[in-house]
Amino acid sequence: MKNTRKNIRHFFLLTGLAAGCIYGINKIIDTTSMIKNLLSEHTGHFFEWKYGNIFYTKSGEGSPILLIHDLYPASSSIEWNYMIKKLEKNHTVYAIDLLGCGRSDKPNFTYTNYMYVQLITDFIKKIIEQKTDVIATGNSCSFTLMTANMEEGILNKLFFISPPSLESLQLNPNKQNNFIKKILELPIIGTFFYNLRMTEKKITDLFEKEYYKRKNEIPAKLKNYYYESAHANHSAGRFLLGSILGNYTNINIIPALKKIENEIYLIGSREINQSIAIIDSYLNYDENIETAYLSNCNKLPQLEEPEKLYQILRMFYES
Repeated sequence: MKNTRKNIRHFFLLTGLAAGCIYGINKIIDTTSMIKNLLSEHTGHFFEWKYGNIFYTKSGEGSPILLIHDLYPASSSIEWNYMIKKLEKNHTVYAIDLLGCGRSDKPNFTYTNYMYVQLITDFIKKIIEQKTDVIATGNSCSFTLMTANMEEGILNKLFFISPPSLESLQLNPNKQNNFIKKILELPIIGTFFYNLRMTEKKITDLFEKEYYKRKNEIPAKLKNYYYESAHANHSAGRFLLGSILGNYTNINIIPALKKIENEIYLIGSREINQSIAIIDSYLNYDENIETAYLSNCNKLPQLEEPEKLYQILRMFYES
């Protein structure tokens, strides 16, 4: 009996020590990740939305363009820094940090595709206040397309950079990925696992394997922006990551692709495996889609080849 009680005491003692160590590690990462305070270098505005404040910038004059970064906790409107300088010469350019990203709020709830449809709809109606073109990246293309489908008359031309495969968008939540989501939502252990996934090395790997083709040209400061964005708001990006890994941000866009009448332009990279096949699959449902490809860059040509991307956008506008 005494041995049993002693073992129980040891168990709780070790558990408490482990929790304390993990909490300490989380606090260190929380503090050190924000030391450079890079995100605050960019001034902007906040849209007071029903689910949280949304950071955005506005510059230039002319017909409006809304820039929407890739849907990932480390991403933010920093993705568009180079393109804003080019587009603002002829357009009023809006760039937002999506809910759960960058300097926007990161509430603890389930992020869904329809939630982002609501965000884009409300932002256009209350801030832009006129029909607008949109340039979106990666998984953000899906809810942009769904916005055009559900809210006629607020979106004009749709430019999609590195759109996701139609098959990946049809993955649904299941018990396994829902378990991962619940783990990430836990206060201490969830933050710890999230921090393990968002280390500086993991951010560097993301740039080298997915974002850039030429590793030697990745700006160190840009990686620091992404690292800081991932850990802003005390690493609350884990709630968005849980929803992404849980497939809650997915939706089957094929019915909308068949239905909408907006002009759609798809831009891909020849350096990415399956990029051409993915874009061709979109053409199967809307033969009026126009396409273009870049070489010598990966998923984010707006960072790696902004001038080439700008020339493609100009070509589409002038066609």
